[in-house]
Amino acid sequence: MAGNTFGQLFRISTFGESHGKAIGVIIDGCPPNIEIDLDFIQGELDKRKPGQSKITTQRKESDTASILSGVFEGKSTGTALALLIPNEDQRSKDYDHNKDIFRPSHADYTYQEKYGIRDYRGGGRSSARETAARVAAGAVAKLYLKQKGVEIFAHVSSAGTINSPNLPVQALSALLVIRESNIVRCADQATANEMIEMIDGVRKDGDTVGGKISCIIRNCPVGLGEPVFDKLHADLGKAMLSINAVHGFEYGSGFAGSEMKGSEHNDIFHVAEGGKPISTSTNFSGGIQGGISNGMDITFRVAFKPVATIMHNQQTVDKSGNAAEIKGKGRHDPCVVPRAVAIVEAMAALVIADHYLRQAAYQ
Repeated sequence: MAGNTFGQLFRISTFGESHGKAIGVIIDGCPPNIEIDLDFIQGELDKRKPGQSKITTQRKESDTASILSGVFEGKSTGTALALLIPNEDQRSKDYDHNKDIFRPSHADYTYQEKYGIRDYRGGGRSSARETAARVAAGAVAKLYLKQKGVEIFAHVSSAGTINSPNLPVQALSALLVIRESNIVRCADQATANEMIEMIDGVRKDGDTVGGKISCIIRNCPVGLGEPVFDKLHADLGKAMLSINAVHGFEYGSGFAGSEMKGSEHNDIFHVAEGGKPISTSTNFSGGIQGGISNGMDITFRVAFKPVATIMHNQQTVDKSGNAAEIKGKGRHDPCVVPRAVAIVEAMAALVIADHYLRQAAYQ
C-alpha cells in the first residue's frame, strides 16, 4: 500500500489500523534542537481523542503518545523522530456483522476491490483513527513553527446549516479561550450553543450531520510556496482533502470570489510608513498569490460530510453482490468537526513547516 507518506523535507509516514495494537508516525526531516514538549503534544492529541463529550463517539482512548526515537535531553536530534500511540478500547466484535457486507459511503467496497482484502474492524487503515498520528506529528511541526512566530488557529465555523459570524480581528489567543470553553469548538459562544443543541438532537435521532472548519495561519513570511505544481494553496488543499470525511476546500474568497468583479476582488497593495512591510487593504487572496505566501493572514475553509455510519438500518450489498441489510450499531460521532479541528491545524502546520524548510534552501 503506497500513499502513507506526506511532505518533502518535513516528511511524515504514519502506520497502524483502527483495531490494531497501535498507531504511530515517523517524522523525517525535523530540524535538530527543537524543544520537544511532550505535554504540548499530548494536549493536541487530547483535542482529537474520542470520548470527550456527548456529541462525540464514546470510544474511550487516552491517546497517550510515547517518543521512541529522535529526542535527546528534551530536544530533537535531527534524526528520525518516532511516536507511538497504543489502541486501548477496541471492540472488534462490534464489526462482526459487517464482515461480508459493504457499509454505505465507507471505504469497504473500494478497499476490497483494490486490494482483494480488507480489515472490516472499523475500516482498518481507512479509519479516522489514523489521524491521531497526524496530530502528533503536527504538534511537533507547531513546536518548530513556534520558533518562527507562526500561529495557527482553526475552529468550527458551521455545523449543518448553522453558521458562525466572521471571526473578529483580535488576538488568536483570545479566540482560543472561547473555542476551548465549549464542546463543539466554535469561537463564537452563542453559535456554539446552537450547534451543540442541534448536534445532540441529531445524535438522539440516530443520524449524523456535517460541518465546516475555518483556519487562520498568522505571521507567515512572504515567499512560502513552490510554483508550479507545489503552490502553497495546492499543498494545503491536498493536506486537507487527505483528511477522512473532507469533501471540500477553499481559500481566501473561495467559491464566493467567482461571483465578484475584478474591481471588487483585487487586493490593493499599500506600504506602511518607512517602506516595508507591504500589505493589502483586503485579503480575498487568502494570503497567497501565485501560489506563494504574501505575508497576509492565510485563510481557508474545510467542508466535512456527515459521518457515514448512522444508527438506522440501511440497504446494501454483500461481497457476492447479493442484496443485504446493514444494522445501525457501534460508537461513532454524530458530527466529526469538533474533533477535526486539531487535525486541520496539524495538517496546516505540516505544510507550513515543510515549506519553511524548502524556502531555507534559497537563503
